[in-house]
Order: sequence, then C-alpha cells, then structure tokens
Amino acid sequence: MPFVQLNDIRLHYRIDGDPDGAPIVFANSLGTDLRLWDKVVAGLPDGLKIIRYDMRGHGQTDCPKPPYSMGTLVRDVEGLLDHLGVRDALFVGLSIGGMVAQGLAVKRLDLVRAIVLSNTGAKIGLPEIWKERIAEVEQGGVKALSGPQLDRWFPKSFHDTEEFTFWKDMLESTKSDGYIGCSSAISGTDFYTPTSGLRLPAIAIAGSEDKSTPPDLVRETIDLIPGSEFHLIRKAGHLPCVDKPAEYLDILTGFIKQTGHLDG
Repeated sequence: MPFVQLNDIRLHYRIDGDPDGAPIVFANSLGTDLRLWDKVVAGLPDGLKIIRYDMRGHGQTDCPKPPYSMGTLVRDVEGLLDHLGVRDALFVGLSIGGMVAQGLAVKRLDLVRAIVLSNTGAKIGLPEIWKERIAEVEQGGVKALSGPQLDRWFPKSFHDTEEFTFWKDMLESTKSDGYIGCSSAISGTDFYTPTSGLRLPAIAIAGSEDKSTPPDLVRETIDLIPGSEFHLIRKAGHLPCVDKPAEYLDILTGFIKQTGHLDG
C-alpha cells in the first residue's frame, strides 16, 4: 500500500476503484483506520476513484508526539489530495473525520465539491471531557477506556456478534500518542461559525443509538449549511458504516447520484 511524505509524517493511503474515476475520499474516526470503510467501499458504484487514508497517529500513518491541532489534520489530507492531483472530490468524514471534512471544505473548496458529515459535529464534547479521556490514556493506554468507548460506538446487539472483537482489537491497538493527539484536536475545535459559511451540497448521517455524537448534534451541525439534508439510521451506533452498512450505502449512493458526481 502506498505512502506519501508530508512534512513531518509519512501518511498511509489506499486507492480502489477506477483510477481515472470521479474522486471520493473517506476520513476515519478516532480509534479506527481506513478499514472502517471496507463494507461501504465494496458496494460503491463503478466509476469512482476511492481514496482512503489513515489519520495522523492511526493505522500505518506515522504517530508524532501529541498534541495535534485540527489545522494539522486538515493539512495532512490537503497534502495528500494535492500529491494525488485530486480536485472536486466528494468527501466523506466520520466523527473526527467529519470535522476534517468541514475544515477542508472551508479552506480548500477547490478540493471538495460535496461533503458527507457522518456522526460528527461542528463541536464535539467539552474540553473537560477530553482532558479526562486524555488522562486515562496517558495512565493506562487506549485499552483503559475501550469499554465505555465501545459502548458509545455500537448498540448492545452488536456486542454479541463475532465481528465485535475485530473492532475492539482495532481500538485497543491504537497508539496512545495518536489517540491523545487527535483527542486534543477535537477538544480545541469549534467549527460553528466557519461551517455556517459553507455553500456546497452536503448531507449528514446519524445513528439513533450513537452515544458519541447523538442525532441532535449531527442535525444541528448540518443545519448550518443551507440546502443540506439529514439522514437518521435506526438502531445504528457511532459507526453505522459498520453495523448498518446496507442502509449507509443506500444513503451515500443516493447522494452520489443526486450531486451528479459520476457525471462530472
């Protein structure tokens, strides 16, 4: 799998689909890597250049010492897309990935023609909450908070599946510095004002059982963008692309067609 050197890190990415197709970019959540999107990517229509990457401190991307800023996370994917010569992408971001989507669209509208804000917010949580989580990870690693985190990620019914162990292992294998760094970036971010200035096709996806970014937060965020749409997936948690992939794919495919992205 390819890597690109971007200033202080080597960033890991993957391209699937049509190398000459319309670009669609996926940004992962805190505590996951680009495999977060496997089920969705497998069902996407032909004609798309599918770009995924591991966020700073996650997966196979380098993990510098924390803290990180949201501006740095935005610059990372900006550098990747410039390296690949990508313009006018449809950008899908989940949780912190959705914050990166907002920041990139505000900064570089030439790179982003439409956005999907999935299980995210213009501001997520209070600094005090993130300070507590960071302290837990500093003392006991990511494993120290994996129980409550997995409860926020998935509805109880998913905990009884064989697949649950895969996601538990992915979360617990996240490097402490990466988790702390990205937690710091979330803690310091408030995009209410910049996101309210966006004018581009946009939808939001929320899970009814999401305890990390509840549906009301997701709706409040997408409502900042005129003409946007809100979609709720019933019985889904924080990662509906994992526990309700068919419903997620239907919404995403509909948006791809609605924006004419494959015709562009």
